[in-house]
Amino acid sequence: MERLPEVETAKALMNEAMVWSVMKWLREKKRVRKTADQANAALDRASQSVRERWPDRIKAAYEALLAQAAASTTGCHQQKAQPPAIDPEAALIAGRSKESDDEAYRARMDAEKAFDDAEKQLSTSLARDGCRKAIHAWDLHEKAIRQAEAIIRSK
Repeated sequence: MERLPEVETAKALMNEAMVWSVMKWLREKKRVRKTADQANAALDRASQSVRERWPDRIKAAYEALLAQAAASTTGCHQQKAQPPAIDPEAALIAGRSKESDDEAYRARMDAEKAFDDAEKQLSTSLARDGCRKAIHAWDLHEKAIRQAEAIIRSK
């Protein structure tokens, strides 16, 4: 995976922001949010682009996992048409990729919560923690994309 300029810019800003005062945070929070959103969007686009190049059997297994997760979170337990049989190897590969994606997503939500809490409490220590968590989330997302790219190379 090549480095995404939006992510590199956001990481640099977060590293810089770790030493800001409360007043600087208040002045710059919109720029931080915009930069973080751009990094997240770039990573989401890269991830989607890689998944589109997967073999059909892996795509189908990943989509089945997404549907299963969506059904379990909405509480839909109605009997629906049986999904097509999924190749066990494809399901295993897709499952590992989904776990990586989910881990990155949880880290992203954790970082966003840290920033929300920092803003509510006007806390630079929470904001610094949010910066560290955001960088960690982007690293996890990049790792998940690299793992997804490995699926393409292994076909």
